[in-house]
Amino acid sequence: METKTFNQDYVSSYSKQLGEPDWLTDLRLQALVKVEDLPMPRPDKTKIDKWNFTQFNEHVVKSDKLNSLDELHDDVKALVDVESTNNNLYVQVNNTPAYTSLSSELKDKGVIFTDIHTAASEHSDLVKKYFMTDGVKVDEHRLTALHAALLNGGVFVYVPKNVEVSEPIQTIFVHDNPNTTLFNHVIVVADDNSSLTYVENYISTVTDVEGVFNIITEVFANTNARVTYGAVDTLDKGITTYVNRRGVAGRDARIEWALGLMNDGDTISENVTNLMGDGSYGDTKSVVVGRGEQKQNFTTKVVHFGKNSEGYILKHGVMKDSASSIFNGIGKIEHGASKSNAVQESRVLMLSEKARGDANPILLIDEDDVTAGHAASVGRVDPLQLYYLMSRGITKVEAERLVIHGFLAPVVKVLPIEGVKKQLVEVIERKVQ
Repeated sequence: METKTFNQDYVSSYSKQLGEPDWLTDLRLQALVKVEDLPMPRPDKTKIDKWNFTQFNEHVVKSDKLNSLDELHDDVKALVDVESTNNNLYVQVNNTPAYTSLSSELKDKGVIFTDIHTAASEHSDLVKKYFMTDGVKVDEHRLTALHAALLNGGVFVYVPKNVEVSEPIQTIFVHDNPNTTLFNHVIVVADDNSSLTYVENYISTVTDVEGVFNIITEVFANTNARVTYGAVDTLDKGITTYVNRRGVAGRDARIEWALGLMNDGDTISENVTNLMGDGSYGDTKSVVVGRGEQKQNFTTKVVHFGKNSEGYILKHGVMKDSASSIFNGIGKIEHGASKSNAVQESRVLMLSEKARGDANPILLIDEDDVTAGHAASVGRVDPLQLYYLMSRGITKVEAERLVIHGFLAPVVKVLPIEGVKKQLVEVIERKVQ
């Protein structure tokens, strides 16, 4: 890390420029002190010592605000229903909050939907309650500390008690400047008896760049709340990404993830759901397509603390060219979480001789009265499936394409916004050609 540039004086000055409360300035400064002493994360079976997560020249790249959605790049515009007058939408371009829209109905109900910096100054106590406290901790490793110190983007969503949000809330993080470095923080809170669907996109509209993205999401579903969280990540191959999405579910709460992990660069991805309350429920579905020479590590973990909690993991990945990925699925049932159920399935399809996929199902059970199960497979396209399709006049290339789309369909079909679902299908199509 270039401490001469991003030192205590810089961090303090940057925080004051944003008008942040004292508690956040102090948290940043304390995190910066910890950066040098904390170890890097150690993803299983993936060597990251030569990956660049800390060296960059620009901390903040400012972009113009959007006067209308028509100013968006066509690839970004395709994700949004620009004709709708009721978009609950936040667009961040590089490090600039460029566009925010929230329906008057949701505002009247007390829903908060704004960029993370505005939220910290205008809703300080609420943000302080959830920011890196019970979700991701500042001192987990060097990258979480660096994230806390240099936070430079993100969004805050809060749904009050007993409020059900029927229309999806959508955020789009646009990367269109080659100098962008992103330390993005997303907090989504569904208070007691509330519900929402939140969908986000990370999208690069520039190519042939080198950059560092450090992304943390914290999702809180309080008592009897429900959060459906969809995401599609499509960052350029020159971006080295650390992404950590974590959920905390209270009593009788549900957190459901649908993740399209489509970055073209080297990526470390963690997705952990902590089922804290009795009767809580967590379901993570993710799809991955790796290509070129990229290396990726995906860890999906559900930890059961509450009794009668249910956790499900479903991961499907396709590897082509010389891409390699590690898929770790971890179901952990803590002592006392009786009557819980942990189920996981990981399947990897390899399309070329040099492609590598490794599926590691792990069950850690510290309680007797539970049920648990896992399945994993790594292999090539089934020749019988191809033969069946080709016998009906379909070419081999088209048959392979149909098999791949069918293989990834269990996740694709559950994404909650049609524009985003369509985008994911198109990304898969492009990547497997």
